[in-house]
Amino acid sequence: MTAPYWETKSLEEMTQSEWESLCDGCAKCCLHKFIDDDAKDEAETTDYINANEQIHYTNIVCSLLNTKSCECTQYTKRTHLVPECVQLTKANLKDIFFMPTSCSYRRLYEGRGLPSWHPLLNKGKKHAMHKQGMSVRNKTVFETDVDLDAFENYIALWPLEDLD
Repeated sequence: MTAPYWETKSLEEMTQSEWESLCDGCAKCCLHKFIDDDAKDEAETTDYINANEQIHYTNIVCSLLNTKSCECTQYTKRTHLVPECVQLTKANLKDIFFMPTSCSYRRLYEGRGLPSWHPLLNKGKKHAMHKQGMSVRNKTVFETDVDLDAFENYIALWPLEDLD
């Protein structure tokens, strides 16, 4: 029996189709996040995190997300429609500090393998991921339905970390 491509190829060696299939579809990347920084008065985007800082995930999601399927309704146009949406690529993978530790791309980049609930290990289905509570399904509110200035009231308390 041949080992699966994600165990035999580096991320850089994967085809675009193989790369795309690594996404577990949890939609945690669609969560609004912030770094608590008392030194800043205004929110701003950043490309790095300092050693003493922590990322806080909220349960606020992009309005393009289908919260039942955990898929973007405008996937191919998402970065045009939402300029701050980050398209994860082989080139920017080293800068993914903002992705949760359960992210499959992050796990593989860090040499940790796919989690047991990943769709590739479950006949291409997301049921195991949803059952384990590893997706955003039934846990979110749309950014259009909340006061974004009160984002600290929406800090996600449900599991964002790895289960295995």
